[in-house]
Amino acid sequence: MTGVRVGAVVALALAAGLWLRLARLDARPMHHDEANQAVKFGTLLETGEYRYDAHDHHGPTLYYLSLPAAWIRGQRTLASLDESTLRGVTVVFGTLTLLLIPCLTTRIGATAVAASALLMAVSPVMVFYSRMYIQESLFACFTLAFAIAVGCAMRSNGWSACVLAGVAGGLAVATKETSVIMLPSALAAAALAWWSLGSRRWPLSLGGRDSRVAVLAGLAAAVFIAGLFYSSFFTNPSAILEPFRGARTYVDRGIEPVSHGHPWYYYLTLLTYVASGGLRWSEGLVVLLALVGGWMAWLPPDPGDVERTFWGRYLSAYTALAAVAFSLIPYKTPWNILPFYAGAIVVAGIGLSRLIDVRRRALAVVVTAVFLGATVQLAWQARRAAVTYAADPRNPYVYAQTVPDAVRMAARIRELAAIHPDGLRMQVSVVASPYEQWPLPWYLRTMPNVGYWVGTGDPLELRSAVVVSSVDNMPALDAALGERYVTTIFGLRPEVFLTLYVERDLWERFLARTPAAAPGTP
Repeated sequence: MTGVRVGAVVALALAAGLWLRLARLDARPMHHDEANQAVKFGTLLETGEYRYDAHDHHGPTLYYLSLPAAWIRGQRTLASLDESTLRGVTVVFGTLTLLLIPCLTTRIGATAVAASALLMAVSPVMVFYSRMYIQESLFACFTLAFAIAVGCAMRSNGWSACVLAGVAGGLAVATKETSVIMLPSALAAAALAWWSLGSRRWPLSLGGRDSRVAVLAGLAAAVFIAGLFYSSFFTNPSAILEPFRGARTYVDRGIEPVSHGHPWYYYLTLLTYVASGGLRWSEGLVVLLALVGGWMAWLPPDPGDVERTFWGRYLSAYTALAAVAFSLIPYKTPWNILPFYAGAIVVAGIGLSRLIDVRRRALAVVVTAVFLGATVQLAWQARRAAVTYAADPRNPYVYAQTVPDAVRMAARIRELAAIHPDGLRMQVSVVASPYEQWPLPWYLRTMPNVGYWVGTGDPLELRSAVVVSSVDNMPALDAALGERYVTTIFGLRPEVFLTLYVERDLWERFLARTPAAAPGTP
């Protein structure tokens, strides 16, 4: 495949990837993790202050790299933000992950690059989680950039590759704590791939003065970038140590999870085949091609093709090491797939290129046709996951997802505020566990007098015109509020419900102004 054709395929992949990632970014209700990140970003946006939380939220890059998007759209407060601004940030980095692949053209071949770009563009997993305002889209981008830069440094021992690896590594560290898995996996895989070449491996000059300086420059870049973000651009230098303090929290959570515990094959199942409620989902094509690419990379190499052999072995080992590490950790969430799956997609592209390169032209034509047809089917799955079934529990990428009913409840509270004498300053009390409060702080962000309690011990929540309660707190609130309030049940997440209490007088005035509302239904 020529350079012009590769460019055309990558351009097509970019267009398809953007179309899938940008379509109706507000179609899915905000997940509670997204809302949590959004409110934290709102604090940075409004006050210019950020403090790393060693127990939650992960690293600071997501928040700082969201600032330009908010500024460009003229949004300066939490209340002015919207889903398109926030999710647009992660879409950008999901797209940048795709654009990293052409950097490998001279290393893995034009066909492998074209195939990888297409798969990255239409992968349902990559598309769906690129549309979530969480760290994974950024993390996948930075870790893949690190892996590419490390491989280039192994081949050239050059300054530029070492520094780029340091910058990408620093960004990964400043994004998520699981960088302690991804970065060592890349380094170990690079060393293993180089060693496996035997007599064909090139001499490393890491003992030379220039190479040592280049490596030190890369380490310095990584420390500087990570320190820059964690210290809030050096306005809080002591915060540089916070990630070390938080390490125990994340180790304990990973090894002995209170929630989100899944078997070792969870990620493999999610990628290969899931059937639910008459819907079927699979990225088995990518997994199969990645297995082919990895297997063929470790076969005895063509003596004249050391470059492709190194990169095939390196990227397959990198993906395998990271995937095994994530699979062995009991704590699992589906978006954790992204960083190692980005590598798997590149290995899948290598696998396809090896199949097409066989000397039997008829077989190459058949393989290409099947691949293109399967790519279209993956794009259809991605669109279905991102838009049609964006919040449907039959979608395997939907995980503890906010249901549309919760959005309707928040909208009803704002409608009630519109006829209350205090307007948006109407007092609202949310009495629920922290897990059951989110994402209400996002949907009620325009209302400054919303209070949050975990129990009914504070009398302030009983003075509100509107009270939102978890099911656990209902008996106490029913006894305290009596007949003065009208109640109804709303869904928050699958099998999680909230009760909305509305002062009877306010509700009757709302009904009088809204004849279409069903009597007795807040």
